[in-house]
Amino acid sequence: MGATAIAIPYVVFVWWFSTGAVLALVGLAARHPSAFKWGTAAAFVAAVSGVIVSSRAAEDANAYCAFTCAILLWGTVEMSLLAGWITGPRPEPCPGDCTPASRVGFALQAIAYHELALIATAGLVFAVTSGAPNRLSWWTFAALLVLRQSAKINLFLGVRTLNDELLPQQVRFMRSYFAKKSINPMFPFSIAAATTATVLVAAAALGAKSTFDGVALSLLASLIALGLLEHGFMALPMPVINLWRWSAPVEPAMAAVAAIPAPVHVPPPAPAVPLARPMLNVVQPALEAERPAPPPKAAMSAQKNAAALARQRLEEQFRQAYRQARADAQAQAITGLAAVSVTPPVDPNTTAQGGVP
Repeated sequence: MGATAIAIPYVVFVWWFSTGAVLALVGLAARHPSAFKWGTAAAFVAAVSGVIVSSRAAEDANAYCAFTCAILLWGTVEMSLLAGWITGPRPEPCPGDCTPASRVGFALQAIAYHELALIATAGLVFAVTSGAPNRLSWWTFAALLVLRQSAKINLFLGVRTLNDELLPQQVRFMRSYFAKKSINPMFPFSIAAATTATVLVAAAALGAKSTFDGVALSLLASLIALGLLEHGFMALPMPVINLWRWSAPVEPAMAAVAAIPAPVHVPPPAPAVPLARPMLNVVQPALEAERPAPPPKAAMSAQKNAAALARQRLEEQFRQAYRQARADAQAQAITGLAAVSVTPPVDPNTTAQGGVP
């Protein structure tokens, strides 16, 4: 019972850690290509050896070993694709002007060799476990193959969330074959099939007659359930990359962009508020309606001429009054001088009574 109880958390951990490990190792492939290739080949051989050894006995430990070796075997084949070693005869982006039928052909050519490698590896696992008491490695690899093919087809037909941020630089061309849509006709059937498989295998695990069968079926049911969850990630706007942020490689260009400080946001100035003119807008039409019509041009000319004549008369009257006042002043001055000149001089020796002392 204890071996069955830890099956679910074990599968969740292996699924999460193995995905992150593959992404982290692929990030090192460009810097150490030879060591990475030899390491991947050694892991492939070790996984196949583990599949063979674990298939010989139907025990709880063998169930965990078979499951883990199948995951390791799958990971080595996936690394060959993500590192750009095994892709297809045309590992290039999809032309933008191709027809839907040509798009299918280009997509197959982009990853054909990798698909053949997966099928060949599945055949190898089937062959080495055929007739063995423990065939969990085969069922695990087969479940991964079916779930991955379903995910690839749905990405090709179109899903809401692509999660293509996890693709390494070597296979970024595969983005051009993904389509972004709210849903595609195949997606509901994929969800229904994965849900049905999860329920059936889980029910078989609950009704297992032996501990080994319970453990093996629990591991398999948990894996299919996680495949169903991955399909759900494609329909929900969830940042899946956050689950493996610790292992996702960061490109130099992206790192340089991230190092640039964010610009300070300066809010734009508030638009000028126009002065309110309610009274003018209301009163002006009324004034314009009550304003009399302008007089004709002839009447305006006559008024201007009359005003000019009146101004000239006033100016002439002012000049005449000024000349008259000036003439009167000059006449008074002349009269005063004449009166002074005819007055006899006073003898200083005379007294006030006119006598001489």
